[in-house]
Amino acid sequence: MGLALLLIDLQNDYFPGGKMELVNSEDAVNKAAKIVKFFRKKKLPIIHIQHLSVRPGSTFFIPNTEGAKIHSSVEPLPDEKIFRKNYPNSFRNTGLLEYLKDNSIKDLIICGMMTHMCVDATTRAAFDFGLNCTVLSNACASRKLIFEHIEIPAQYVHTSFLSALNGIYAKVISTEEYLHTSI
Repeated sequence: MGLALLLIDLQNDYFPGGKMELVNSEDAVNKAAKIVKFFRKKKLPIIHIQHLSVRPGSTFFIPNTEGAKIHSSVEPLPDEKIFRKNYPNSFRNTGLLEYLKDNSIKDLIICGMMTHMCVDATTRAAFDFGLNCTVLSNACASRKLIFEHIEIPAQYVHTSFLSALNGIYAKVISTEEYLHTSI
């Protein structure tokens, strides 16, 4: 096998009307849906990560809510693996690493949300576990951040984190580039 698609937190709360709407989330999930279709056609493994917020005071991804559900455009099929997590790192307190080892998966194609949080944490952890990562830049989304009274636009947050991952932790390319080179 060797290769799998890892979809991180493509959940309703990140979309318009959700409790933590991200910038360009709809475009990102449309790109992710193209990759899902490609992987399904090739009969390659697809792994869905679903974040559930269980700590007191959580405001989104509350278990058993519409917002916590995986977006309909990338909804898992019965034979696709789902891991539920409670932390940004998709490996922490989940069976993800064991699943990858048991299935001889060493290469991950990663997309999801939020670029600056769960995508970043998971990609760095995957690298530390010896996995080869490709992050699809336009199949990820982020939001603006504020630090020391300075507002950082979502586009800057997104591209800053992707540029930090590119080279050492992952190969960062567009969805189109991946599909073009994989067909």
